[in-house]
Amino acid sequence: MGANVTEQLSEGLHAALRAAGLAPPEELLWEVPRESVHGDYATNVAMQLAKAARRPPRQVAELIVKHWPSLPAVERVEVAGPGFVNVFLAGAWCADALRQILAAGAEYGQSPRGRGQRVRIEFVSANPTGPLVIVNARAAAIGDALARILRSQGYTVFAEYYVNDAGNQATMLARSMEARVRQLLGEARDVPEGGYPGEYLVDVAKGYLAEEGAHSLSEPEAARLERLGRYAVRRIREAQERVLREYGVEFDRWVSENVEIRKPGLPEEAIELLRARDLVYEAEGALWFRASRFGDDEDRVLVKSDGELTYFAADIAYHLFKFGDADRLIDLIGPDHHGYVARIKAAMIALGKPADAVQVLIVQLVTLLRGGEPVRMSKRRGEFVLMEELIEEVGRDAARFTFLTRRHDSPLDFDIEVVTRQSADNPVYYVQYCHARISSIFQHLKQRKLPVPDWRSVDLSRLTLPEELALIKRLLQFPDLVAGAARTLEPHRVAYYLQELAAGFHPYYNRHRVVSEDRALTDARLALAAAVGQVVRNGLALLGVSAPEKM
Repeated sequence: MGANVTEQLSEGLHAALRAAGLAPPEELLWEVPRESVHGDYATNVAMQLAKAARRPPRQVAELIVKHWPSLPAVERVEVAGPGFVNVFLAGAWCADALRQILAAGAEYGQSPRGRGQRVRIEFVSANPTGPLVIVNARAAAIGDALARILRSQGYTVFAEYYVNDAGNQATMLARSMEARVRQLLGEARDVPEGGYPGEYLVDVAKGYLAEEGAHSLSEPEAARLERLGRYAVRRIREAQERVLREYGVEFDRWVSENVEIRKPGLPEEAIELLRARDLVYEAEGALWFRASRFGDDEDRVLVKSDGELTYFAADIAYHLFKFGDADRLIDLIGPDHHGYVARIKAAMIALGKPADAVQVLIVQLVTLLRGGEPVRMSKRRGEFVLMEELIEEVGRDAARFTFLTRRHDSPLDFDIEVVTRQSADNPVYYVQYCHARISSIFQHLKQRKLPVPDWRSVDLSRLTLPEELALIKRLLQFPDLVAGAARTLEPHRVAYYLQELAAGFHPYYNRHRVVSEDRALTDARLALAAAVGQVVRNGLALLGVSAPEKM
């Protein structure tokens, strides 16, 4: 779609700076003012340049305005406050820009700016010791939306699920499985202390007996536990994959800690790399990494006194493994792993990776409510709320969109009654209904056998109402909005934008007829409606949410 709005404004600003004899800053940012009286876009560039220019910011801003070139997109430029430069877009140019939005179609909002950069984003990665729960649903929505947004900006993205199928938790899963299998055979066995007492293992144990047979329990302990554990991990992982697929989340890779990290000896290789840099030492019978040299608050154990590798050692190896075909790593983790951030960053910096090559997002917890009251128990499992149950009750779209209405690091209240309500206070319904309303307009045309106009020849200058221009300006913000969501790793920006766009369209639709006796005005308003529908569709696609034509 050619240069977007801020790219055009930046070109004008650079021309003004050159004409005023001012050097442009390294980074130039535009923001959309909250109140329209402050313009459609504003920049604080004058404040950035004031010191170097040896002038008060307001004087620098006045120089910029004085030398601002004539641009079709700009009606006027003003100085505000201590030195803001406020830009007001030309209404006629905005209306005509609808043509570019409609021509771009599904590609509107996409950009090649990330081309050449390889990103591996790891999310969910729930232990293969039980079913997925509600916080996994939130992480899945955020991670998948991030992958979609980054791909839309030209990044090569690999979505990854790390299967923690090694170490003590894998052993305890195998022992818990054995207890359940023997119980089914009539033996008096308790799930071991520290094991997994959930009823879900009973179903897995039934499958084990049907497929492997009771005779497998006569194998030596090591072989028996290995078989039991491998079967349980496979069955639980298959169930996790199925639920995620129903949720619209597909991973490019599922990486087994046991098979792909531990068995090839990658943790030992990582330790040797640290040793070669004199970054390990022995103390208290254990092997330590000098993490405190690289921003961590203390050194970390790699090998315990009994010779067993720590999970941290395996994590270092896993991240080096990921860097094998990626330039940048993004990890989504739960709030209970907060301490993980500094130590894994320290290890990667110690091994020569850039400080910003690993980004860790902490996904906060979810409180499930029904009519404002907490929902504490799963009907099927008794001790936690299953992701599968949530999807069954509220639907994939409502779950995903609701999880994306808040920043990942903010706790979220998820009220089942609100997200299943067909009203304006249900955000996903409000946005999807906007798309359905627009689809109904074109369905109405089809029923009346009226042609859809060729957008290239429509007289868009008929769009002069303040509500129409406000909608168009909102549409023009979409490419920058998506780019910003990719830059900051904040998919909630897209969800918030869609709610604002819907909030602009619904009252406009209620107040003004789109199809009327005035054919030229009808065609212009159809173009506006089509563009709003296209952007809603594009935005929902980035969030992995459908855009229904009927509701």
